[in-house]
Formats: sequence, structure tokens, C-alpha cells
Amino acid sequence: MAPDTVGMIGLGIMGSAMSANLLRAGFEVVGYDVAPRPQRDHRKAGGSVARSCREVAKRCAILVTSLPSSEALLATAAELAQSPRARQVVIETSTLPIPIKEEARRRLAARGITLLDCPLSGTGAQARAKDLIVYASGDRAAYRRAAPVMDGFARAHYFVGAFGAGSKMKFIANLLVAIHNVAAAEAFVLARKAGLDPALVLKVIADGAGSSRMLQVRGPMMVKGDYSNATMKVQVWQKDMTIIGEFARKLDCPTPLFAASAPIYTAAMAMGRSAEDTASVCAVLEGMANIPRRRDRRKSAP
Repeated sequence: MAPDTVGMIGLGIMGSAMSANLLRAGFEVVGYDVAPRPQRDHRKAGGSVARSCREVAKRCAILVTSLPSSEALLATAAELAQSPRARQVVIETSTLPIPIKEEARRRLAARGITLLDCPLSGTGAQARAKDLIVYASGDRAAYRRAAPVMDGFARAHYFVGAFGAGSKMKFIANLLVAIHNVAAAEAFVLARKAGLDPALVLKVIADGAGSSRMLQVRGPMMVKGDYSNATMKVQVWQKDMTIIGEFARKLDCPTPLFAASAPIYTAAMAMGRSAEDTASVCAVLEGMANIPRRRDRRKSAP
């Protein structure tokens, strides 16, 4: 196939957004997902659909994986290893434990396939706007080959070192995201208790020293009280929180602010908000502050 053909395995929130940007950048994108609906949406967007991971591997020299779990990555690696091709590179963008990614790398390397550890910084909304940052790690020559593909779906990408360094960088970034998201929600709740207009608070605070990217990205959802259009579902974020917590514990590194934010996300799960955006922690804090509940716009959990 032509070098401008890219494989995308996993067409969820992030995978579909990356695929859309790659299509706009002029790449042909061969997509695969275990669920039929994302494949139909991918075809409607202008991509082509494969029947399996093996078919994607046969058609593309460079692949991108965006997967929900360790089991999904290892199963994908096993399938890709059945159809190796010369100098094949896999850009692995999921947030997963490093030992799992190492195992997938070993399995693929045995078949001549290079796996790059390339987690992403950014929400689903940022992915759609091509506002992602890639933390790339692994074989530098493979990174150089894959760089044009990253240019197609990300605002910037950085080579941060040996395999696994990308994941370490992502854990640190997501630690900050976890804290900043709850901090933004806490600020909006305080503003409502003080009788301020949340929309005005967002406009003013976002322009000053108290701003953060999470305030800017998730603030509009918190102002509206509508978390149904999830750019990161709470149930998926819980997986990330667990990975970060275990990573820090293994290093004997204290993370008191991160630890303080964790129960707020757990409470969102308990409130039935697992399929909503993580901005719904604002609703959790509103309940704790005894603020009258706004009109419920929640979607039913799957």
C-alpha cells in the first residue's frame, strides 16, 4: 500500500478523532474496532474498514492503536504478530501499565514489528480539534518514520526517551489533570455559593493567573451542568487513576493532592455518572455543598 495509508485500531472517542484528522491531512485510514457502530461512523467519515487487526496489519506499514484495556492491547499484539511485514511500526497511544506495554513490545519485536510507547495529552474534544500532544518513546529511528503520521493527528509530539518514558510522562500529566479538574469544579461550586454567575466566572478567571487548561476545556460543561457529551468518561478515567496511583506507590512517592482528588471521582461513579465526562465531579461537589440540583441532562449509562 501507499506510504500515506495508516491503520487505526480502536475507533472510540480518541481513535475516531485521530482518524478524522488523519483523513483531513490526506491519509487513507484503514480502521478496525470490535464494535460495529464505530466502524460504520469511520466509513461515513471517509475511511475504509478492515474486518480484523490482521487485515489492518496486512494493508498498512504504520498503525495507531487506541485501546481501552491491557487485555485489548495484548490481544491486538497477538493478532498483529500473525501478519508481520517489513519495518512495520505501531504507535501505541493508550494509557496502560508500563509492564503490559513492555510485554506487547516483546511479542511484536519477536516478529520484527516495532512498538512505540506514545500516550497522548488531551481530551476527546482536544483530539477532535487536533490539539493533542504525543509523548513518544522507544526506538528513535521508528519514531522518525512515524513522525509524519503524528503530525497528521497531533498539535505537537516529543521524543522523550527509551520505551516507557512516554507513559511515565503521561502519568505525570494525568496526575495534574486529575487535580486541576477537581480544582476547577471546586472553584465553580464556591462561585455558585457566593452568588456569582458561573459563565462570568469562567470568562474572567480563565483570563487570569488562576486559569488552567482543565478550567478552559471542562469549565463550559460545569457552567451548563451538562456532562453527557463525554470527552473522557468517568469509568475510563478510573482506570487511569488506578495506574497513576500504583505507579507512584511503587516509587514510594507521596501524591497527597492526587489522593485527595480520587474520592471525588469515585463518588461520581456511585452517583451513576460513569458514562459522563469527568467534569461531572462538579455535580458531586455541588451535592456536598447542598446546592440545588440543576436539570438532569444525563444520558443513561450503557
